[in-house]
Amino acid sequence: MATPNAWPFAEAEQIRKLRSPSGDGPVLFQTGYGPSGLPHIGTFAEIARTTFVQRAFETATGLTTRLQAYSDDMDGLRKVPLNVPNGDLITPHLGKPLHAIPDPFGCCDSFSAHNNGKLREFLDAYGFDYEFKSSTQAYRSGELDAGLSLLLHKVDEILAVILPTLREENREGWSPFFPICTNCGSINATRVTAYHPDRDSVSYGCDREEKGYQGCGFSGEASILGGHAKVGWKVDWALRWFVYDVDYEMSGKDLIDSVKLSSRIVRVLGKQPPAVLTYELFLDEDGRKISKSVGKGLSVDHWVDFAPIESLLFYLYQNPKRAKRLYWDVVPKAVDDYLEALRRWPDVAEEERPSQPLWHVFGGGKNVPQYGAGVDFSVVMNLIAALGADDEGLLKEYLRRYDPTVEQYPEVLTSLVQKGLTYYREQVLPGKQFRTPSEDERALLGRVCEMLAASEEADESQLQSIPFDVARETGTEPRDLFRSFYEVVLGQERGPRFGSFVMLVGKDRVLEMLRAKVAA
Repeated sequence: MATPNAWPFAEAEQIRKLRSPSGDGPVLFQTGYGPSGLPHIGTFAEIARTTFVQRAFETATGLTTRLQAYSDDMDGLRKVPLNVPNGDLITPHLGKPLHAIPDPFGCCDSFSAHNNGKLREFLDAYGFDYEFKSSTQAYRSGELDAGLSLLLHKVDEILAVILPTLREENREGWSPFFPICTNCGSINATRVTAYHPDRDSVSYGCDREEKGYQGCGFSGEASILGGHAKVGWKVDWALRWFVYDVDYEMSGKDLIDSVKLSSRIVRVLGKQPPAVLTYELFLDEDGRKISKSVGKGLSVDHWVDFAPIESLLFYLYQNPKRAKRLYWDVVPKAVDDYLEALRRWPDVAEEERPSQPLWHVFGGGKNVPQYGAGVDFSVVMNLIAALGADDEGLLKEYLRRYDPTVEQYPEVLTSLVQKGLTYYREQVLPGKQFRTPSEDERALLGRVCEMLAASEEADESQLQSIPFDVARETGTEPRDLFRSFYEVVLGQERGPRFGSFVMLVGKDRVLEMLRAKVAA
């Protein structure tokens, strides 16, 4: 078939060109995850997007593949994330490997075990076909030993790659190896003082000091094998590419230089680096990069509280090379865009479907749900705001009256109402601020009220013209009139189209709301 016009198929072609025709075994797709905090949507997104590419590759080539989610739970923890409770339990263990830090949630063997479990919970809930790989298990089992030994024997070549990229003040004493101190258990506080390739070990001193932790002063010799040491993450990345023969991995824009370094290190070790995709970063409400170790940003479980998981996948599919905000206010539009795609899906020609987001969201376009009603998340939110109701049955009654076809999709209707109520309670209601109108605003809203009351059997477009007519006859900017309506009547900065709003909640209810504000 002709190559579909979709970015996962473009990535699949890149892999096909780099993959050796004589390569043995399934093509390996890998994603890396640092469990230094609760997994956020950025982590979930990388696995979801990699799955999109994996399916496209299988479709285009017919080759078998594997997806491996690799958790670097041997990494040292540098700070306590903001969204983690009982931080005082963690603070004394800063600098130690994540697998050696107590679980502040009190339910798992370690902090990393808890975070790994949360990630797997959501991956399993959606049905991702993946293999979970723990860095700790990989190091301790000896899977990485051959690669570690080769790194040690080529340490001078590795240093020649890395040191020129560091600031001059950071070059002295830098090492790709981080032994675990046998006295205090720290991995971040140790410093390599000598290399012993003949016996696969390093000498070290535990004397580094950073904010939150410091070395114990011990010195000794440690094997680099069997989980007694790990390599720094730039080298660790190259190590797993080398050991597991990774064919594809994507990463954020902030890691471009690290990808280049890791690729050079893999070549030093004697293999070719994988195909890569650099995606734009996920941003929080302040426009800053989301970080697990900081603990800000929207989590997967919060999104699922507010909207179906498929709407998240649909949102994540869109142009990975464009930065995306991952905060509460993206949810309503993401759901509405997803529902609109469902409405259009039956009209998409079979040969065009692999170029559509839903084909990728639903694993090759399998079992895409049907939805043809005009009710979406924004409609539900507008209704809840107008009625001030927390009554699921009443909301459904209004929505059926607004669009009788929604009755054909009872599961979607129930989901929209229930999740809409949750979103409204948690994200809208706390920020509601009804502004007292000025005398001029009372007059404007009063005139809108008069014209609405006088309208008989008006359709949506006729209702929509009412505020524009009022603005024109009073010499008011329409945007100023609408801002008054939203802030005074609805208690929010933005709102629905006036005509749609009246059709949704009913003329009598809108008149009641307007009169209450005009008379106040």
